Amino acid sequence: MPRFRLPTPGSAVSGDHQVTVLDALRSPRRLRTEVFAGMVVGLALIPEAISFSILAGVDPRVGLFAAFTMAVSIAILGGRPAMVSGAAGSTALVVAPVLHAHGLDYLIATVILAGVLQVVFGVLGVAKLMRFVPRSVMVGFVNALAILIFLAQVPHMLHVPWPVYPLIAVGVFIVWGLPKLTTAVPAPLVAVILLSAFTIFSHTKVPTVGDEGKLPDSLPGFGFPHVPLTVDTLKIIAPYALAMALVGLLESLMTAKLVDDITDSPSNKTRESWGQGGANIITGLFGGMGGCAMIGQTMINVKVSGGRTRISTFLAGIFLLILVVGLSHLLGEIPMAALVAIMIMVSAATFDWHSIRPATLRRMPRSETLVMVVTVAVVVVTNDLAIGVVVGVLTAMVAFARRVAHFTRVVPADDPGTGVRTYTVRGELFFASSNDLVYQFDYAGDPDHIVIDMTESHIWDASTVAALDAVTTKYGRKGKTVEIVGLNPASTDRHHRLAGHVPSN
Repeated sequence: MPRFRLPTPGSAVSGDHQVTVLDALRSPRRLRTEVFAGMVVGLALIPEAISFSILAGVDPRVGLFAAFTMAVSIAILGGRPAMVSGAAGSTALVVAPVLHAHGLDYLIATVILAGVLQVVFGVLGVAKLMRFVPRSVMVGFVNALAILIFLAQVPHMLHVPWPVYPLIAVGVFIVWGLPKLTTAVPAPLVAVILLSAFTIFSHTKVPTVGDEGKLPDSLPGFGFPHVPLTVDTLKIIAPYALAMALVGLLESLMTAKLVDDITDSPSNKTRESWGQGGANIITGLFGGMGGCAMIGQTMINVKVSGGRTRISTFLAGIFLLILVVGLSHLLGEIPMAALVAIMIMVSAATFDWHSIRPATLRRMPRSETLVMVVTVAVVVVTNDLAIGVVVGVLTAMVAFARRVAHFTRVVPADDPGTGVRTYTVRGELFFASSNDLVYQFDYAGDPDHIVIDMTESHIWDASTVAALDAVTTKYGRKGKTVEIVGLNPASTDRHHRLAGHVPSN
């Protein structure tokens, strides 16, 4: 995980024990950290919620209500404390077509169905598939995330009044330098307050949060979407709901694993899976666009502000609602430069700088580096973390199969006393390594009895059994017998069940 980390108030970034809500309530210092973290995250949720609403083609209020309901719901239902969920760009991209083709009610129905599917996936234990995500993909995920966070700020730095640039520089300096003096209050919150005060009292004209879209002036209402409850409706929304459920789960589980590593504390991935589903169902019923884990806001909460419990996530949603409904006038005056500065520092803190050091690259196997680079490249090109992770995992699997296949060897040896030739097979035998097995024997020149010693190998699949059958058949055609010895129990069971029943071609 990243070596460069921003200091956090009241808590170390790594080496933490699992801090509970009860621990926070008993400790004024920890509770203060959680409250301040919630305030900062609440502010940070606003611009992205509005941006993703525009991306999906809905009114910004739909995204803001989604950010509120997702944050509050996941704080209660989720399995990873301190992780923040809200209206996310990846899920917005997935559901945008159904909105454009069928309208808002069908979008809400899609969100609710996606939530139901996530609950089902959680109950079925889909979260256990995270064990198949290798470290090189995780490093690529982290680095790509940092790049995407930075790239998302670039539009706010182009074609803007010149005061924006010094404001961003000052904001970066505050977020970087203030923790070196004191951690009593989060540096991002100080940056927001100071830059907002300066632009308001100096009448400096720069883009503000209010310029991003109209802010709501009332609470979200509860209700079901007005769609026909028919098979035709299901056919329309089901493909989008399934895609949203899978993308949201993958991104949320990857984020949860990242927070586990940062805080050195475990989380319940199964609960996180169905918790995300429950949060999406609730969000849909309140007219929100749904979402998943908000990686940038989670990093602000965990790494920048020191949040460690459900309190910070819950309060982020509450503060967001208070800001956008009760204090929308003041909220609209916050300069975007302040939020851009915070996200730039989040990007820098998230990137795993250790992974690109020359010494690390020289020491790391080329296949590991390739997997990381592929993951980063696919994410940046597609702007989709989920696609990048899937491609990265597939690349890692191919690289692993290729590497392991080269470890397999067949070593012949003659026994002068008996006239028997023994072939010792060494290595892991599966489809990638056993396909060439049939060519490693001298069928014409060998004596009448051949022993294949499998003591130093393991049979993993039907391809290997088929290869051994092919070897036996080729010797049999020349009137020679083959004896296979040394199989371990698992290999013996697999060979006995499949030998003679798997086509060798």
